[in-house]
Amino acid sequence: MRRIGLLIIGDELLDGRRQDRHLAHMIEALGGRGLEPAWCLVCGDDPGLLTDTLRRTLETSDIVFCFGGIGATPDDCTRECAAHAAGVGLCRHPAAATLIESRFGEAAYPYRIRMADLPDGAQLIPNPVNQIPGFSLGDHHFVPGFPQMAWPMVDWVLTTHYPTLRRPARPVSYALRIERTPESELIPIMEQVLTQHPTIKLSSLPHIGEPPHIELAVRGEPIDAGAAWARLTGALSAAGIGYMTTDADRPRGEVGDGR
Repeated sequence: MRRIGLLIIGDELLDGRRQDRHLAHMIEALGGRGLEPAWCLVCGDDPGLLTDTLRRTLETSDIVFCFGGIGATPDDCTRECAAHAAGVGLCRHPAAATLIESRFGEAAYPYRIRMADLPDGAQLIPNPVNQIPGFSLGDHHFVPGFPQMAWPMVDWVLTTHYPTLRRPARPVSYALRIERTPESELIPIMEQVLTQHPTIKLSSLPHIGEPPHIELAVRGEPIDAGAAWARLTGALSAAGIGYMTTDADRPRGEVGDGR
């Protein structure tokens, strides 16, 4: 299964003027296909940093959804950065230019038409809200930062380009709570579980408070996660370490692990 990444772009997210909504939506949207994001990055409108980030992600086989920075104002540098990262030129896409001219007429010039200047070889992503398209560059898909535009465009990409990309079932999680046991005593058991079940993810979340406790969680494909959970609980019981099962999907609260 290919990894899916999210790149969310904009200074306004980093200085607090706006709060990101894309990650939560994408977790839900991908979850309907049995998928989930493998990573999510937030990057400001810094051309050098954004170009370097895209250069690295373009070298992978990841499917990447990029939100924001494809407008016509001077701070919108995503189109140019994507071209530089891919090693191609920025050129006027005829179909995109036609859409923008149809939308704005003479008012498309001299500035709005810049949104038709896309990396050479880019394919258009239709925008059902105002017809100004996003674009795809290989498996990188660039959409506006506005959720009401971006989300239907992402759905179109998933349906059109990746109709068979789905799991029969979402990954599942199991969690348990251990009180008054140092995390260091659990490390050998955790390492044993990961050695025997390398495809699952295992996390340890120490909590402060009374009583201090640790939450261990196993996440992965249903069969693999179930087998790892059985091994984990069996190893804890064999070591005489008591535990209580918990809801793996509930809010975690405050975490204080000193790291």
